[in-house]
Amino acid sequence: MTETTSPTQAAAPGGIVRILVHAEPAGRSAGLVRAAADLAQRLGAQLTGLGAEMAEPLAPANPYAGVTTAEWVAAMSEQIEANLKSAEAEFRKAAEGLGAEWRICRDMPARALAMVARSADLVIVGAAPSVNYYRAADPAEVVMQAGRPVLIAPEGADHFAGRAAVVAWKDTREARRAVIDALPLLRRTQEVVVQAVCAEPDAEYAEAQTSDVAAWLDRHGINARARVSAGVEADVVDELNAEALAIGADLIVAGAYGHSRLREWAFGGVTRTLLDEPRCWLLLSH
Repeated sequence: MTETTSPTQAAAPGGIVRILVHAEPAGRSAGLVRAAADLAQRLGAQLTGLGAEMAEPLAPANPYAGVTTAEWVAAMSEQIEANLKSAEAEFRKAAEGLGAEWRICRDMPARALAMVARSADLVIVGAAPSVNYYRAADPAEVVMQAGRPVLIAPEGADHFAGRAAVVAWKDTREARRAVIDALPLLRRTQEVVVQAVCAEPDAEYAEAQTSDVAAWLDRHGINARARVSAGVEADVVDELNAEALAIGADLIVAGAYGHSRLREWAFGGVTRTLLDEPRCWLLLSH
C-alpha cells in the first residue's frame, strides 16, 4: 500500500474525525465521492479516499487466444495502474480544498476498505448488489469486516442531507451498536423516528423498547419519537421506506445481522433486502 498525505483539518465535533470513501475510476463513483467530500466538509472531518483493485484469477488458458499468461498479467497490471490513477484524479477533484488523503491498495476493494477502516470513524461505499467485486466493493462484506459504521449510498446519489432519519429498531446488540454509531449524524437531524415492526401480540413490548430508545436519543439532544406498526419480517423494509418517505428522511439506521459462509455473506432477510434495494442512504453496523 502506498499513500500521500496532506495536512489534516481540525478534529470534527460529534465523533466523526475521519471519513473513508472508496473511489473508482471512469466516473463510476463520482457522485459518491462528491457526497463524501460534502459531508466531510460539513462535519469538519478529514476525508481519505481509497483506490483499490485486484486482477481477477486467470481463466484456463485458451490455446487460440494468442496471448501468453505473462502478457495477460502485464496487461492487467497496466490496466489496474491506469484505473488507480484515474480514480485518484477524480477523488482529488471532488475533494479539492479539504486537505484530503489518498491511498491505494492492490487488493479486493472490500478487504482493502476493511483494513484501512482501522484509521476511520465512518466508511462510505456505494450500493452494488451485482458488480465485479475485484473492482468494486461489496457493501455487505465491508459491513461484516470493517468494525466501523458503514454509510451506503443508494444508486445515483451524489448528496447526503441527513435532515431526518428512521432508526430500524430490533432489541439486539447490532441495533444498539448501530444507533450509538449513528449519533454524530443523528445529532444533525431535525427529526428521528425509532421504528419497530412486529406482530400484534408483541406491540406493547415493542412500544416500551422504542420509547426507551427515543427518550435516550432525546437526552442526547435529538428530536426523536417512537413508532410501532404491525407486520411480519417481510413487511419491515416496506414500513421503513414508507416512514422515511413520510418524514422526508434520506437515512435509515439499522443493525446488520449476518455471518460468513466461505466467500459469501448470508444476511437476515431485512438486512439483505435493505442492501439489495436501498431507496435512501443506509447506516449499518455489525
